[in-house]
Amino acid sequence: MIDFTNSDSIIAQLEETIKNPKKVKQGEELLVGVDLGTAYIVLVVLDKDKRPVACEMEFAQVIRDGLVVDYIGAMKIVRSLKERIEEKIGVELTKAAIAVPPGTGERDSKTHMYVVQGAGMEVTNILDEPTAANAVLNIDNGVIVDIGGGTTGLSIIEDSEVVYVADEATGGTHLTLVIAGSYKVKFEEAEKLKTSSDKQDEVFPVVIPVVQKMGNIVNTHIKNHDAKEIYLVGGTSCLKGIETIIEKETGITTIKPKNPFLVTPLGIAMNCRI
Repeated sequence: MIDFTNSDSIIAQLEETIKNPKKVKQGEELLVGVDLGTAYIVLVVLDKDKRPVACEMEFAQVIRDGLVVDYIGAMKIVRSLKERIEEKIGVELTKAAIAVPPGTGERDSKTHMYVVQGAGMEVTNILDEPTAANAVLNIDNGVIVDIGGGTTGLSIIEDSEVVYVADEATGGTHLTLVIAGSYKVKFEEAEKLKTSSDKQDEVFPVVIPVVQKMGNIVNTHIKNHDAKEIYLVGGTSCLKGIETIIEKETGITTIKPKNPFLVTPLGIAMNCRI
């Protein structure tokens, strides 16, 4: 089983920069990652040694199931995050890496790229989300399952090589819709219930069927592979107890780092080419 001590440490450092970004020198090379998520857009900045410098995020509904549905809105948010970080660290951000769900077509990948370019940064690398996550986790053998707002994506890794990727449209948004229906509240209120640490034990039984579906998605795609462990990342994986249900559905040991939400954005930045 993978020891998450190092990855949890760097994620904790990244969390710290949300409130306390680091100042950098003019001309210093920076690694930037933009995660265009269904629920949140996240921008991460690292120094050339891949140490966290700054992080900004904003709740948004401009992406649906991994596809850009509001180009102008997405571009404005990325530009706003970029400007906020630039003001804090005193350096302009000029280049960035991005990631897309596994199996995203060239046309849709380019739309993601155009969003970031429109916000004022050159896109130097495009990769799939679970592969980005593995830059942080460093898994040699296993399955990385990235459960975001709109989709459940996975990468099967054997001998440090990605041998299979897949993505299906079930994610955190679907959990929120179920909670909204159960509690008879608006989507925004349901989202608050889902993400509130005080309410997770209460809402979890309501969303178990959706989590079971996520487990079935994983089962479908790993059935022809000898997977020994599943590693959960993505914002939806923060849900308390989700790993227990996935493990029960798949019969495979399922674990997650302390903060699955920041794993993929961090990994995207690590893959920025300068």
